[in-house]
Amino acid sequence: MLIEDYALIGDMQSAALVGRDGSIDWLCLPRFDSPACFAKLVGDDSNGFWRLAPSKGETATRRQYAKDTLILETVWETPTGTVKVVDFMPPRHANPDLVRIVEGISGTVEMTTEIRIRFDYGRIVPWVRRADGDLHAIGGPDSVWIHTPVQLRGGGYRHTGTFTVTAGERVPFVFTWHPSHQPRPEPIDAVEELGATRLIWEDWVSRCGYTGPWRDEVVRSLITLKALTYGPTGGIVAAPTTSLPEHIGGIRNWDYRYCWLRDAAMTLDALTDSGYIGEAGAWRDWLLRAVAGRPEDLQVMYGVAGERRLPELTLGWLGGYEGSRPVRIGNGAADQLQLDVYGEVVNCLYQARKMGLPPDDHAWSIARKLLDFLDRSWDQPDEGLWEVRGPRRHFVHSKVMAWVAADRMVRVVEELGRTGPVDRWRAMRDRIHAEVCEKGFDAERGTFTQSYGSRELDAALLLIPIVGFLPPEDPRVTGTIDAIERELMPDGFVLRYPIADSIHVDGLPGAEGAFLACSFWLAEALALVGRKDEALELFERLLALCNDVGLLAEEYDPVEGRQLGNFPQAFTHIHLIRTAQALS
Repeated sequence: MLIEDYALIGDMQSAALVGRDGSIDWLCLPRFDSPACFAKLVGDDSNGFWRLAPSKGETATRRQYAKDTLILETVWETPTGTVKVVDFMPPRHANPDLVRIVEGISGTVEMTTEIRIRFDYGRIVPWVRRADGDLHAIGGPDSVWIHTPVQLRGGGYRHTGTFTVTAGERVPFVFTWHPSHQPRPEPIDAVEELGATRLIWEDWVSRCGYTGPWRDEVVRSLITLKALTYGPTGGIVAAPTTSLPEHIGGIRNWDYRYCWLRDAAMTLDALTDSGYIGEAGAWRDWLLRAVAGRPEDLQVMYGVAGERRLPELTLGWLGGYEGSRPVRIGNGAADQLQLDVYGEVVNCLYQARKMGLPPDDHAWSIARKLLDFLDRSWDQPDEGLWEVRGPRRHFVHSKVMAWVAADRMVRVVEELGRTGPVDRWRAMRDRIHAEVCEKGFDAERGTFTQSYGSRELDAALLLIPIVGFLPPEDPRVTGTIDAIERELMPDGFVLRYPIADSIHVDGLPGAEGAFLACSFWLAEALALVGRKDEALELFERLLALCNDVGLLAEEYDPVEGRQLGNFPQAFTHIHLIRTAQALS
């Protein structure tokens, strides 16, 4: 199953991936970062999945989300009739539920379901028994109930069932998780929850302020970002998956089920620009809790509740997606120094205030402390935006975002009436700007470079006009865009930076695909410099990469013509929205 053959469902606390063959191959409960109970996505059948499809059907005829919702509708047209499977996770009650409803459309269709529950990322085969007509699986701290009128037969550490559905008939399945030490939760009514879930999503989408020509694509991306928000705290995960590879068979496989400050800040920019101010307030509250303490202890990422220790481990019993090993949980990049994050956070707080979020004295105090630290530290080398695992460098993008932090603090004083040492912040802003223009620009080639003294380029340099570091018409901006088009677009899409055996920027072997957000950056930059026709052409090419339900992964392999990396990726959908807004 290709990465783009999956669709997302979720309840704003966790998420599942559903394949075109009707199989749920990834589900972590009760949180995004909890151990998976279906882990076939990064293993094999023995690591858990749940397939529900016609007995003689391979892949679905078509599928779609019910309009403006996260309710997935998968349709099979068979020789004997047509059937639809409706998959969704209702907004949570006491415990997480996953609902699947089989609906007969025409004729009569024989359906088959196969369920292999495996706790702890496919490692634990649970004890399964029947209780009150339902199936109950238990293993360690995890307990699952499956409630359905279909008779499920056990054997070979799996459960299967075959049944028929006729036109107008509905057959529900409800999968409910709860801690094994607690009593069984009350079962929900699948059909009632379908209606309630539909109304909740439609009401949320009705608040969208975007009215441009790409409304469907923007709304689908906004829904995806909302689905990646952990409701109880406001934290936003980068993706709901771990270890989907950046190169098939390679080792660039990372766990993205955490809250990167950068990704979350950019998500909030996209949401606030689309009219969702409440989400900005919830994220600000999460941020203030997560970063509380010394500003020098700021991490680039946290757990969904603000956890700081995210130790990186490998799961040796999982074979990896298409053999791409290792499968990792946790993320060692949490301990890196990435100076650009300070700029992202301060910019997000500034933009949210500009869009109407009420002032908060605590948030302002923390922002001032962050600037105090950055004023002492911006001239240090760091690991940068791309979380390189090689030596620290003076990355130009990191310095530019430090400039953004100082600039936005000045603007808060000048535009929003706050008080602070604005003269010191202006001086800091000027020092950073002068140094970047002196040390980060290659005058011979007419382009900014990835780091001081290097010749390599970096797609993040495209953000220089977007964040306002230099005006779009500046020849240093247009020269950088031209250089990136020449050197980082071998197959029509933008690479993050050059990767070759002779270049050791990130300290890792192997290749990767084109990073999709970078191509959206190029489209936005082209529009800013007046090359709007080229920007539109690139944007439309990027939209054509969306899968059949409008989702995008982290990267794209233009040679093999397939998506790569964790899926769906918030960073990609953020910049789809931002580019659509810019072009509109």
